[in-house]
Amino acid sequence: MLILLGAALLFLAPILLGVALVLPRTPEIALNRRRPYEADPPSGLSRLAHITVGGLDRLLAARNVRLYQREALENAGLRLSQAEFMVLVIAGGVVGVLVGLVMGVPFISFLLFILAPFVGHLLLGFLAGKRRAKFDQQLGDTLQLLSGGLRAGHSILRAIDAAAAESQSPTSEEMRRVITETSLGRDLLDSLTDTSERMENEDFVWIAQAIQINREVGGNLAEVLDQVGETIRERSEIKGHIKSLAAEGKFSAYILVAMPFGIVMMLMTVNPGYMNSMFTHPLGWGMIGASAILMTIGSLWMRKIIDLKF
Repeated sequence: MLILLGAALLFLAPILLGVALVLPRTPEIALNRRRPYEADPPSGLSRLAHITVGGLDRLLAARNVRLYQREALENAGLRLSQAEFMVLVIAGGVVGVLVGLVMGVPFISFLLFILAPFVGHLLLGFLAGKRRAKFDQQLGDTLQLLSGGLRAGHSILRAIDAAAAESQSPTSEEMRRVITETSLGRDLLDSLTDTSERMENEDFVWIAQAIQINREVGGNLAEVLDQVGETIRERSEIKGHIKSLAAEGKFSAYILVAMPFGIVMMLMTVNPGYMNSMFTHPLGWGMIGASAILMTIGSLWMRKIIDLKF
């Protein structure tokens, strides 16, 4: 049986080889006539989102509406336009409406939809603060990179470029922005000052002033940056001690502020009709207004106590 199978394969092999040689080859297409690579077509949801963003962008541009400034989005580290972020906010409001309808409380739906734009602003502020804190933590390493580049014989711009390449976000993004602005003809001190204002970092102001003084009077800039870096590291250590001591007060303040809302949500979930009098009687609305005023005063008071300046 095996002998017959081997004989059949030997008989078919030259036939297949002849067919492969006789059949015409696939015509070759010139490189300049070939179709470029095309990715998979976008889904229906992607096309809908693109159309929505485009229409909203044209509407905002026609009415000159600026609910979310481009600077705020950049400071938050979001690579989104105002229209794209507003679409996300609207989607969050719609989700809030659905949550209220599922709970069976139309007031919650209305409240969550109205609060969606304010939550968007709070989110931008939170992300911007988180980005600034990360920039402050990376400042010591940035100074080491700058002083190391200067000791290697590089110019200050080349040292900043090297720091941008070696650092992580957001330091790398801010340093690349400084290099780009300087390459376009802007003064280095102005770019560094804008970076310090954008990051709200007082320590970076010292770095900008040290670089400007060195450009005017000369001197060993690497040694100056090392001294500034040592001062910044000592300040950062003291800041860490202060934050650890104030962490308990902040956590207590967050719990006290969130507790009334949590209790109301729990009561509405367990017994939806229990809070009806609060939203239907004038006395209930007065109590809600008084509670909001007292909670605002208390929140500002606690924030003033636990927000230690250094």
